[in-house]
Order: sequence, then structure tokens, then C-alpha cells
Amino acid sequence: MKKLELRQKSNEELSKNLIELRKDLMKLNAQRSTGTIPENPGNIKKFRRTIARIYTILNKKQMEVKNEKK
Repeated sequence: MKKLELRQKSNEELSKNLIELRKDLMKLNAQRSTGTIPENPGNIKKFRRTIARIYTILNKKQMEVKNEKK
């Protein structure tokens, strides 16, 4: 997903998306650990990066809320 798409989503949508991505990543990692080759091994890297982006965006939104309260 693109950064702009992620920034436009609400916190709830980001959390749901994060859960789905983590499940998919867990499945791919399980396939890799058992020795079977995933259909697209590049997806592991994409999922990890997207998960990191979501965490970053969520943290930035929380910091903005804290700064507004002050």
C-alpha cells in the first residue's frame, strides 16, 4: 500500500489492516520455515514494510493528539 492511502485511513481501519497483514506474514513465515517455497517470496518484504509503515503512522497520529491536548 502507498503511504498516502494509509494516512487517509482511520485508526480503526489501520488496526484491522495491521491484523490482516500480520496473519498473512505469519502464514508466509510458516511456509518458509517448513521448507515450502511461497508463491511470491517478495511478499514477505512488502508485508513487513507495510506493517512498519502502519505502526509509524499510528504513532504519529497519537503524538499529534497528545500535542493538541497540551
